[in-house]
Amino acid sequence: MKFNKIVFASICLSLLFISCGDDEVNAGFSTDSFDRKEMLQNWADHIIIPSFESYVNSLVDLKSTNESFLLAPSTESLEVLRSAYINSYLSWQNVAFFDIGKAEEIGLRNFSNIYPTDEEAIIDNIETKNYNLELPSNYDTQGFPALDFLLFGTADSNEGILNFLQRENNSQYLSVLIDRLLKISDEVLEDWKNSYREIFISNDAASEIASVDKLVNDYLLYIEKYLRAGKIGIPAGVFSGNTLPGSVEAPYSAIYSKALCLKAFEAVQDFYSGISFESKLQLNSLESYVDYMIEKNHSEDLSAEIKNQWSYAVNKIDFISSNFGSQINEDNSKMLEVYDEIQKSVILLKVDMMQVLNIQVDYIDADGD
Repeated sequence: MKFNKIVFASICLSLLFISCGDDEVNAGFSTDSFDRKEMLQNWADHIIIPSFESYVNSLVDLKSTNESFLLAPSTESLEVLRSAYINSYLSWQNVAFFDIGKAEEIGLRNFSNIYPTDEEAIIDNIETKNYNLELPSNYDTQGFPALDFLLFGTADSNEGILNFLQRENNSQYLSVLIDRLLKISDEVLEDWKNSYREIFISNDAASEIASVDKLVNDYLLYIEKYLRAGKIGIPAGVFSGNTLPGSVEAPYSAIYSKALCLKAFEAVQDFYSGISFESKLQLNSLESYVDYMIEKNHSEDLSAEIKNQWSYAVNKIDFISSNFGSQINEDNSKMLEVYDEIQKSVILLKVDMMQVLNIQVDYIDADGD
């Protein structure tokens, strides 16, 4: 009788271990005690808010430069205005993937950087003055792509563009676009500073509606759709079978397409490593979280794999033309090589990293990867 009880207890214990083992397999990595609140605070205070402050300041400068240009238009002041535009466009790359809170609510990314822009619709807006830039139908008639067209693509010469911008309706539309970029970005920044920061940091649970899961998904979506596909894959013809050089970012000032891509890559890498926007010191962030879970579960060094793969991609970018449109026309194979390297990093992030962190992908990508 005593023996039977021991056997029965052993069987029950074995079943318990098997059950727990199955649960852990089904759940991916087990729950953890990583300090997500500290990570969220670092993100908010040392990366997101300072990045938005710098971006908004660049737009304030762009607005001021445009006002000076309109008071004294010349080829020289046009170049100054173009430099201010490029500076803001580069600054935008630092905040483009923070599509959370007010930015998500008002559609900041869609109103700021949907390309290629619609030239005909822009001209129609200018001529009829019958437009509402708050409507989704006007995503591709505003933001940086529309500024790119107005400042670089409305004529074949600087003198022709200068003449175009001196016409009242044209200069007015230019000013409206700059003012709108400033307005919506400042709205996002003020919301972060006044209320959303606390909401963001306090929502530190491990769940699909918590801040970490939501922002990591936004980050992953940005890398996959807007960096990998938007900047490289679509213009290189990965999805269409035909190259689309006119679909590169900033096609009218195309010598900056590479700089914009590299800046975006830098922002993506800095966020992963928790690099403070102002001090450039490394803080507790996504890499820390991945490393914590890797050590906890005795796995391979995933962070090193991810960062090495990004290095391979950046090295490929370094060896292509500063003008992505020209590169596509001259030797598209190099663009495809860049795409392949970025795609390898997407797999590491979307499969390996998300499994390590036990975060579910909350979006569907039509590319099937």
